[in-house]
Amino acid sequence: MTLKPVIRAASIVAAIACGTAALADVTLGTSSNPGIALDERLSSLFGAERKALSSISRDRMSGLVRAPEGDVTMADRMTERYLRSLPVAKGGDEWACLSEALYFEARGESVKGIFGVAEVILNRVDDPRYPSSVCGVVNQGTGERYRCQFTYTCDGQPETIREPAAFRKVGKVARIMLDGAPRTLTQGATHYHTKSVNPNWADIFPRTTTIGYHHFYREPSRSAQG
Repeated sequence: MTLKPVIRAASIVAAIACGTAALADVTLGTSSNPGIALDERLSSLFGAERKALSSISRDRMSGLVRAPEGDVTMADRMTERYLRSLPVAKGGDEWACLSEALYFEARGESVKGIFGVAEVILNRVDDPRYPSSVCGVVNQGTGERYRCQFTYTCDGQPETIREPAAFRKVGKVARIMLDGAPRTLTQGATHYHTKSVNPNWADIFPRTTTIGYHHFYREPSRSAQG
């Protein structure tokens, strides 16, 4: 007696590109050479899947797979989309001081504006005229009202984080910068101020750039000042 087994392959997704569940419901029968018939039917079946996959644009496919971190440019990092893709950032005292400063000084700015303020703080850390730690820079002059370097630390108001989502965002920026990201925005700026004020040093120090609501300046070296 000749057996005619029936193999049913169902629910094969052949339309990934359009997100629908187009099902390939195929019945495979035997022939004089069951192996050949089976191979032919399977080739036909999976060929439909290959065709569907090939119709997906490269841009859409690249969006499904995150590029290795080494391939992410600084311009990529300075986007809301990239920051949202990162896990919640953590760190020690230096990270906490930088995150707090970015929250109170720049949380309402664009992502680039937040990175710009981070650059100023880290540029000061590297400058021998300022404290050699992030916390030292951020808290310099704190204790005497309105005579500190960063107003939020000496304005008499409590430093309360009321916008946790904004703090998570600036915390990610702080982590990126403390991990050694290049400082590409402010051309070595050591100072900034909002457009609503005009400190006396703004007429002396060269302005390097403007990002959002902040003007940025680089303090000349003592030798350059004469």
